[in-house]
Amino acid sequence: MLNLALPPQLVNLVARLPAAPPSLAFSAAANRLLWPALKTLDWQALVGRRYTIRVKDLGLSLRFTVTQNGFKPDNGAPDLTISATARDFMLLLARREDPDTLFFSRRLVSEGDTELGLIVKNLLDALDPESVLRQLPAPLAHVAQRWMVSAQP
Repeated sequence: MLNLALPPQLVNLVARLPAAPPSLAFSAAANRLLWPALKTLDWQALVGRRYTIRVKDLGLSLRFTVTQNGFKPDNGAPDLTISATARDFMLLLARREDPDTLFFSRRLVSEGDTELGLIVKNLLDALDPESVLRQLPAPLAHVAQRWMVSAQP
């Protein structure tokens, strides 16, 4: 079973971070990993909307918007906030857990524009994890591939 328990001191440090640096790092990573695959889908409904991904057990909030050119950090009030633990987000990324199962068990919480939440879910479901992994440098892709195989719900 995947165990992402972090030392309380690290969690307290992360929770005190300003939102901008983690949001900038997330946007850069999403532009590198997700944007090439997302551009092949019907992503226009995401443009101009504000999002927050809240990693509950880390006290981390990633705030961003989607533009015509990709992901960009954003401080405005979110149209959609998605919250879960780090472990549950990792299980979703590895496709070892279904978002509907997490949602109905209240481990994944969606707040705000529910229609937008469904659009995001459907777009993420349509992404090919292999095409996303191809955006990583080979050593990182290999590690991510092994992790995805070993992740257990």
